Amino acid sequence: MILKATDIHKSFGSLPILKGVDIEVQRGEIVSIVGASGAGKSTFLHIIGTLDKADKGELFINDTAIHTLSANEMSAFRNKHIGFVFQFHHLLPEFTALENICIPAFINGTSKQKAEARGMELLDILGVTERAHHKPSQLSGGEQQRVSVARALINNPSLVLADEPSGNLDSENAASLHQLFFNLRDSMNQTFIIVTHNEELASISDRTIHMRDGLIYG
Repeated sequence: MILKATDIHKSFGSLPILKGVDIEVQRGEIVSIVGASGAGKSTFLHIIGTLDKADKGELFINDTAIHTLSANEMSAFRNKHIGFVFQFHHLLPEFTALENICIPAFINGTSKQKAEARGMELLDILGVTERAHHKPSQLSGGEQQRVSVARALINNPSLVLADEPSGNLDSENAASLHQLFFNLRDSMNQTFIIVTHNEELASISDRTIHMRDGLIYG
Protein backbone atom coordinates (compact mmCIF):
# COMPACT_ATOMS: atom_id res chain seq x y z
CA MET A 1 0.00 0.00 0.00
CA ILE A 2 1.37 3.40 -0.97
CA LEU A 3 -1.30 5.63 0.60
CA LYS A 4 -3.75 5.30 3.45
CA ALA A 5 -6.01 8.12 4.65
CA THR A 6 -8.36 7.59 7.56
CA ASP A 7 -11.22 9.79 8.83
CA ILE A 8 -10.03 12.94 7.04
CA HIS A 9 -11.97 16.06 8.04
CA LYS A 10 -11.54 19.59 6.73
CA SER A 11 -13.57 22.74 7.24
CA PHE A 12 -13.14 26.29 6.04
CA GLY A 13 -14.53 28.49 8.76
CA SER A 14 -17.85 26.99 9.76
CA LEU A 15 -18.27 25.19 6.44
CA PRO A 16 -17.37 21.47 6.54
CA ILE A 17 -15.82 20.30 3.25
CA LEU A 18 -14.55 16.79 4.14
CA LYS A 19 -16.57 14.84 6.68
CA GLY A 20 -14.55 11.70 7.36
CA VAL A 21 -12.91 10.43 4.17
CA ASP A 22 -11.08 7.08 4.01
CA ILE A 23 -9.00 5.78 1.12
CA GLU A 24 -6.33 3.16 0.47
CA VAL A 25 -4.27 3.08 -2.73
CA GLN A 26 -1.90 0.35 -3.88
CA ARG A 27 1.36 1.02 -5.70
CA GLY A 28 0.88 1.10 -9.47
CA GLU A 29 -2.85 1.88 -9.32
CA ILE A 30 -4.55 4.54 -11.39
CA VAL A 31 -7.45 5.83 -9.29
CA SER A 32 -9.94 8.42 -10.52
CA ILE A 33 -11.95 10.57 -8.12
CA VAL A 34 -15.19 11.90 -9.57
CA GLY A 35 -18.05 13.98 -8.25
CA ALA A 36 -19.92 17.24 -8.69
CA SER A 37 -18.27 20.59 -8.12
CA GLY A 38 -18.12 21.27 -4.39
CA ALA A 39 -17.98 17.58 -3.45
CA GLY A 40 -14.56 18.05 -1.82
CA LYS A 41 -12.41 16.38 -4.49
CA SER A 42 -9.76 19.06 -4.90
CA THR A 43 -9.61 19.74 -1.16
CA PHE A 44 -8.98 16.05 -0.55
CA LEU A 45 -6.32 15.96 -3.28
CA HIS A 46 -4.57 18.95 -1.69
CA ILE A 47 -4.54 17.21 1.68
CA ILE A 48 -3.10 13.93 0.40
CA GLY A 49 -0.63 16.00 -1.59
CA THR A 50 0.44 17.81 1.63
CA LEU A 51 -0.51 21.19 0.14
CA ASP A 52 -3.02 21.53 2.97
CA LYS A 53 -3.45 19.87 6.34
CA ALA A 54 -6.52 18.06 7.59
CA ASP A 55 -8.30 19.29 10.71
CA LYS A 56 -8.62 15.69 11.84
CA GLY A 57 -7.55 12.26 10.62
CA GLU A 58 -4.46 10.27 9.72
CA LEU A 59 -2.52 10.19 6.45
CA PHE A 60 0.26 7.73 5.61
CA ILE A 61 2.32 7.78 2.39
CA ASN A 62 5.00 5.10 2.07
CA ASP A 63 4.50 4.36 5.78
CA THR A 64 5.36 7.96 6.70
CA ALA A 65 2.81 9.51 9.09
CA ILE A 66 2.22 12.74 7.17
CA HIS A 67 -0.18 14.14 9.76
CA THR A 68 2.64 14.27 12.33
CA LEU A 69 5.09 16.28 10.19
CA SER A 70 5.91 19.94 10.63
CA ALA A 71 5.32 22.36 7.76
CA ASN A 72 9.00 22.25 6.76
CA GLU A 73 9.13 18.44 6.96
CA MET A 74 5.95 18.24 4.90
CA SER A 75 7.41 20.51 2.24
CA ALA A 76 10.58 18.42 1.97
CA PHE A 77 8.55 15.19 1.79
CA ARG A 78 6.31 16.64 -0.90
CA ASN A 79 9.20 17.62 -3.14
CA LYS A 80 10.81 14.18 -2.92
CA HIS A 81 7.81 11.89 -3.01
CA ILE A 82 4.84 13.60 -4.72
CA GLY A 83 4.40 14.94 -8.24
CA PHE A 84 1.58 17.22 -9.36
CA VAL A 85 -0.18 17.72 -12.67
CA PHE A 86 -2.80 20.48 -12.75
CA GLN A 87 -5.39 21.57 -15.30
CA PHE A 88 -3.37 24.72 -15.86
CA HIS A 89 0.24 23.65 -16.30
CA HIS A 90 1.83 26.54 -14.31
CA LEU A 91 4.98 26.48 -16.41
CA LEU A 92 7.22 29.49 -15.83
CA PRO A 93 7.13 31.53 -19.08
CA GLU A 94 10.72 32.80 -18.90
CA PHE A 95 12.22 29.30 -18.77
CA THR A 96 12.50 26.60 -21.44
CA ALA A 97 10.65 23.31 -21.23
CA LEU A 98 13.77 21.55 -19.94
CA GLU A 99 14.45 24.25 -17.35
CA ASN A 100 10.85 24.06 -16.10
CA ILE A 101 11.13 20.30 -15.76
CA CYS A 102 14.38 20.53 -13.80
CA ILE A 103 13.24 23.07 -11.18
CA PRO A 104 11.97 20.48 -8.63
CA ALA A 105 15.22 18.52 -9.05
CA PHE A 106 17.29 21.65 -8.39
CA ILE A 107 15.23 22.33 -5.25
CA ASN A 108 15.93 18.73 -4.21
CA GLY A 109 19.68 19.33 -4.51
CA THR A 110 20.26 17.40 -7.74
CA SER A 111 23.20 18.61 -9.84
CA LYS A 112 22.47 20.50 -13.06
CA GLN A 113 24.04 17.72 -15.14
CA LYS A 114 22.01 14.93 -13.55
CA ALA A 115 18.78 16.94 -13.55
CA GLU A 116 19.08 17.86 -17.22
CA ALA A 117 19.97 14.29 -18.19
CA ARG A 118 16.86 13.03 -16.39
CA GLY A 119 14.77 15.84 -17.89
CA MET A 120 15.85 14.91 -21.41
CA GLU A 121 15.11 11.25 -20.69
CA LEU A 122 11.57 12.17 -19.63
CA LEU A 123 11.06 14.42 -22.64
CA ASP A 124 12.05 11.47 -24.81
CA ILE A 125 9.63 9.13 -23.00
CA LEU A 126 6.86 11.70 -23.44
CA GLY A 127 7.64 12.25 -27.11
CA VAL A 128 8.58 15.95 -26.99
CA THR A 129 12.40 15.85 -27.04
CA GLU A 130 12.56 18.37 -29.87
CA ARG A 131 10.74 20.95 -27.70
CA ALA A 132 13.30 20.87 -24.87
CA HIS A 133 14.67 24.36 -25.52
CA HIS A 134 11.39 26.03 -26.40
CA LYS A 135 9.57 28.29 -23.97
CA PRO A 136 5.96 27.56 -22.96
CA SER A 137 4.56 30.20 -25.34
CA GLN A 138 6.10 28.22 -28.21
CA LEU A 139 4.40 24.96 -27.21
CA SER A 140 0.92 23.66 -27.97
CA GLY A 141 -1.46 22.95 -25.12
CA GLY A 142 -0.79 19.22 -25.35
CA GLU A 143 2.97 19.79 -25.37
CA GLN A 144 2.74 22.09 -22.35
CA GLN A 145 0.83 19.43 -20.43
CA ARG A 146 3.40 16.76 -21.33
CA VAL A 147 6.13 19.06 -20.04
CA SER A 148 4.17 19.46 -16.80
CA VAL A 149 3.94 15.66 -16.53
CA ALA A 150 7.71 15.41 -17.00
CA ARG A 151 8.17 18.03 -14.26
CA ALA A 152 5.95 15.94 -11.97
CA LEU A 153 8.14 12.89 -12.60
CA ILE A 154 11.60 14.48 -12.37
CA ASN A 155 12.22 13.43 -8.75
CA ASN A 156 10.89 9.88 -9.29
CA PRO A 157 7.92 10.46 -6.97
CA SER A 158 6.07 7.67 -5.22
CA LEU A 159 2.75 9.25 -6.14
CA VAL A 160 1.48 11.55 -8.88
CA LEU A 161 -1.63 13.61 -8.15
CA ALA A 162 -3.53 15.15 -11.05
CA ASP A 163 -6.33 17.71 -10.74
CA GLU A 164 -8.42 17.84 -13.95
CA PRO A 165 -5.25 17.25 -16.02
CA SER A 166 -7.09 17.09 -19.34
CA GLY A 167 -9.71 19.71 -18.53
CA ASN A 168 -8.00 22.32 -20.72
CA LEU A 169 -7.26 20.00 -23.67
CA ASP A 170 -9.22 19.06 -26.78
CA SER A 171 -10.49 15.48 -27.03
CA GLU A 172 -7.51 14.22 -29.05
CA ASN A 173 -4.90 15.62 -26.69
CA ALA A 174 -6.94 14.51 -23.68
CA ALA A 175 -7.03 10.92 -24.96
CA SER A 176 -3.28 11.07 -25.63
CA LEU A 177 -2.61 12.32 -22.10
CA HIS A 178 -4.77 9.59 -20.57
CA GLN A 179 -2.91 6.93 -22.54
CA LEU A 180 0.35 8.45 -21.37
CA PHE A 181 -0.64 7.91 -17.73
CA PHE A 182 -1.22 4.22 -18.40
CA ASN A 183 2.06 3.90 -20.31
CA LEU A 184 3.90 5.46 -17.36
CA ARG A 185 2.12 3.14 -14.94
CA ASP A 186 3.13 0.12 -17.01
CA SER A 187 6.73 1.18 -17.66
CA MET A 188 7.57 2.85 -14.33
CA ASN A 189 5.00 1.29 -11.93
CA GLN A 190 3.85 4.87 -11.32
CA THR A 191 0.83 5.49 -9.10
CA PHE A 192 -1.74 8.12 -10.12
CA ILE A 193 -4.66 9.64 -8.25
CA ILE A 194 -6.68 11.78 -10.65
CA VAL A 195 -9.54 14.17 -9.94
CA THR A 196 -11.52 14.34 -13.16
CA HIS A 197 -14.85 15.13 -14.78
CA ASN A 198 -13.75 13.16 -17.85
CA GLU A 199 -16.00 10.11 -18.00
CA GLU A 200 -13.73 8.31 -20.47
CA LEU A 201 -10.71 8.59 -18.17
CA ALA A 202 -12.74 7.49 -15.17
CA SER A 203 -14.11 4.48 -17.06
CA ILE A 204 -10.65 3.13 -17.97
CA SER A 205 -9.02 3.75 -14.58
CA ASP A 206 -8.22 0.80 -12.36
CA ARG A 207 -10.70 2.15 -9.83
CA THR A 208 -13.16 5.04 -9.66
CA ILE A 209 -14.04 6.70 -6.36
CA HIS A 210 -17.20 8.81 -6.16
CA MET A 211 -17.33 11.79 -3.80
CA ARG A 212 -20.48 13.59 -2.72
CA ASP A 213 -20.94 16.17 0.03
CA GLY A 214 -17.50 15.58 1.50
CA LEU A 215 -17.76 11.79 1.68
CA ILE A 216 -16.69 8.86 -0.48
CA TYR A 217 -19.24 6.46 -1.94
CA GLY A 218 -17.46 3.48 -3.48
